[in-house]
Amino acid sequence: MGIKRYELSTAQWEQIRVLLPGKASDPGRTGSDNRLFVKGCLWVLRSGAHWCDLPERYGNWKTVHRRFSRWCHAGVWERVFTALTADRDNAYLMIDSTIVRAHQHAATGKGGPQNQALGRSRGGLTTKIHMLADAPGRPLRFIITGGQVHDATQASALLEGQAASAVIADKAYDSNGFREQIAVMNAEAVIPSKRYRKVFIPHDQTLYKDRNRIERCFNRLKHFRRFATRYDRRTIHFTGFIYLAAAMIWIG
Repeated sequence: MGIKRYELSTAQWEQIRVLLPGKASDPGRTGSDNRLFVKGCLWVLRSGAHWCDLPERYGNWKTVHRRFSRWCHAGVWERVFTALTADRDNAYLMIDSTIVRAHQHAATGKGGPQNQALGRSRGGLTTKIHMLADAPGRPLRFIITGGQVHDATQASALLEGQAASAVIADKAYDSNGFREQIAVMNAEAVIPSKRYRKVFIPHDQTLYKDRNRIERCFNRLKHFRRFATRYDRRTIHFTGFIYLAAAMIWIG
């Protein structure tokens, strides 16, 4: 049972197989071991274990880790995730963020936490994951920052280029500039007013209840231990795991 928990089903594999490099139609050497490699990455993502603890059935851990890193730098995980999100539901969009604690290993090494989306917040050394989700609560876009970065500062970038009939967010995103951006989209801002507003702006309270879908999405993503806790020193590797976890949400 322990092995099956970390495996990639045939149905899931068929959804991503053609999106990976090394297909028979690609120039150069084919990736006949792609499925085993992705399974190995998933094992590390789900378990939160060190790469050196990767079971031998997935191959030499150094080889798997090196290949994972190459795919991160080449943007493979992001391209797979982006391709899967093409079948989105844009009835409305949701924005939220979550803070993850950075393990002490994430702050070690040359250069320390500088320029690696690590910051100080109430939880200590943390990273914040800002996320845009579609109507069913599936992830569409991520921005990774230090944990001290305010939610509203990333809202505009998350929403850039999107289309929807409504945008749902909590009161942390209540700003005139963000509401104006939503209005330019011809969308409805479903955002509660902050207490200091002189005139409260009404919002659709029934539709606002659906915001729990993006919260449930974060909860599902945190079943992957390397999403729930940041073990990776380099942001590019942590982001690769985020895209892999998000892809698993889409292929369910």
